[in-house]
Formats: sequence, C-alpha cells, structure tokens
Amino acid sequence: QVQLVESGGGVVQAGGSLRLSCQASGLSFDDYSVGWFRQVPGKKREGVSCIRWKFGNTYYGDFVKGRFTIFKDTTNNTLYLQMNNLKPEDTAMYYCAADSPPRTICPRDDYGYWGQGTQVTVSS
Repeated sequence: QVQLVESGGGVVQAGGSLRLSCQASGLSFDDYSVGWFRQVPGKKREGVSCIRWKFGNTYYGDFVKGRFTIFKDTTNNTLYLQMNNLKPEDTAMYYCAADSPPRTICPRDDYGYWGQGTQVTVSS
C-alpha cells in the first residue's frame, strides 16, 4: 500500500528557504510519477513541481522556476522540494502526490496517491 507523509513546512520570512520532505512507502520512485502540489483555500490546486524519472522529464510551474528544486533520496525513499527565495504568494498547503504507471505529470493533478499536506507560510 502506497503511503506519502509530508513534513518540513513552517513559517518563514520572505526571502527565506524551506525544504519539504515526502517520506514514501510502498512504491519505487523509478516506477512512479511523483510531485508537489499546493493549494490555498478557495483556489484551485496547482502543480508546483513533478518528475518522472523513468522518462527523464521534470515540470516546474512558471511561478517557481529558478527558486525550487525537486529531488529524491533513494536510500530512504524520500522526495524533497527545496524552496529558496520564498515569497508571501508561496503561502499554501503543500501536498506530495504519486501515480503509477507514470502517465501523468504536472500541471495535471490526476494522481492516485496523496499525502496529508504540510503548511507553508511566508511572511512579508
């Protein structure tokens, strides 16, 4: 059974950094499309960054390019999102997602597995 558990959110000042973690169990990253989404109450969920290692393609939302990096650590089966130069508009609940076979990728959000989310708040 696939489980995704996010951590690493918090409150940070504008310009600061956070690293989100998604501890995955029941899956191998090479066989899945995985990624990060975010959602603000009352707004549509949006894809932040997604990756399909099997096909070698990565997506970053236009609003994060150059500031965020998605990467993995296969030794502990964890997906990360390094977020630098955070802005108040990055404030949201961030979710980790996974799906297999890896047909989907951001900005599509038709992923079958989701974590519970971790809150990121950026103060100005």
